[in-house]
Amino acid sequence: MSASLGRRALAEAVGSAALVTVVVGSGIQATELSHDVGVQLLANSLATVFGLGVLITLFGPVSGAHFNPVVTLAAWFTGRRTPDGPTLRDLAAYLPAQIAGAVGGAVLADAMFARPLVQWSTHDRSAGHLWLGELVATAGLVLLILGLARTGRAHAAPVAVASYIGAAYWFTSSTSFANPAVTIGRAFTDTFAGIAPGSVAPFIVAQLVGAALGLGLVLIVFGRPAPAPAAPAGARAESPLAAPTSP
Repeated sequence: MSASLGRRALAEAVGSAALVTVVVGSGIQATELSHDVGVQLLANSLATVFGLGVLITLFGPVSGAHFNPVVTLAAWFTGRRTPDGPTLRDLAAYLPAQIAGAVGGAVLADAMFARPLVQWSTHDRSAGHLWLGELVATAGLVLLILGLARTGRAHAAPVAVASYIGAAYWFTSSTSFANPAVTIGRAFTDTFAGIAPGSVAPFIVAQLVGAALGLGLVLIVFGRPAPAPAAPAGARAESPLAAPTSP
């Protein structure tokens, strides 16, 4: 990966915006076409699976297609001692880009369906079992992404990550946000995919705890990676930050 940090951050912003546009827009469309909540969730999850797979395939070669602060943080934590690992400067560029993109994606989805551009969600999601769902969803996501990288199968990320998120929509009580940036973005829309602002902080805490648990599971299941030889000068710019991610 030879793109400059500015281009990589832009790819993260555009990818995060597109992801939230898919999540929110498909939720609005689903509620307009059906009154059955099960059908609505099915439509929302299928659109997210297809959209996420496309976005990871498209932006992966540019930025790693994280679209998710916990994935970026996990990539930094596991690669901070390696010559080609992400730096604090990368984090400082990626995280704001992901959050700004997510908010922009929610606004764009509302605009396409003639909704108020910014309307705080009234969908309260404050409950212990939902926080547990977020913890489980995020831990599984981090385990999957880092596990693929550890086993040399990062090329399978578009299908594997999208499939995992699609499944997690259904097997977790929270419908698997698993992404602090997406969680913040979805607070800006009072639609099917929204989350009340008061529910955002506990969700993000659960996601961070889940990410830490996922990192621990990676260490237990795959062990510590073998030390990499020192990279030659200039090699860092050619290396991706990590395998890609989710909503």
